[in-house]
Amino acid sequence: MLSKNVRDLLNAQVNAEFYSAYLYLDFSNFYKDEGLDGYSNWYMIQAQEERDHAMLFIQYLQQNGEAVVLEAIDKPDKELKNFIDPLNFGAEHERHVTDLINNIYAAAYEEKDFRTMQFLDWFVKEQAEEEDNADDNIKKFELFGSDSKGLYMLDSEMQSRVYTAPSLTLD
Repeated sequence: MLSKNVRDLLNAQVNAEFYSAYLYLDFSNFYKDEGLDGYSNWYMIQAQEERDHAMLFIQYLQQNGEAVVLEAIDKPDKELKNFIDPLNFGAEHERHVTDLINNIYAAAYEEKDFRTMQFLDWFVKEQAEEEDNADDNIKKFELFGSDSKGLYMLDSEMQSRVYTAPSLTLD
C-alpha cells in the first residue's frame, strides 16, 4: 500500500502527464496551421508519449490497490507568436516535469517506498532524454531555422519521427 503523500503525488502526476499531452497537441496544431508538418508531427508524437506516461501512472496506482483520481485538465495557456516559441516552452515544460518526478521520487525515498522508486527510475531516465531532445531542437532551430532552406530541412527531419510506445510494462 502506498502512503497518502506518494499516492496523491502519483495521482497529480497523472493529471500533469495529460496536461503535457494537451500542451503538445496545442504546439502540434500551431505548427500545422503554419504549414510546418514535420514539427506538427514531432509534437503529435510527443503528445502520444505523454498520454502513455499518464496511463503508466494509472496502471501503477491500480496495481497497488489505489484509487485513480482524474482531475480537470487545464487548457494550454502559452501564447505562440513565432516558430521557436513551442520549442522554448517545451524545454521549460520538460524541466518542470522533471521536477515533479523528482519530488515524487523524494517522497517515495522518505517513505522507504522502494517499489515506487523502482517504478520511477524509468521516468527519471526518460526525463533526461526529454530534456536533451528539447534542448537539441532549440539548438538546431537557432542554428538553421532563420533560413528558409534550413527550416525546410529541419521540418523534414522532424517529419521522419515515428511513434514508439514506451517499453515499460507493469505486468
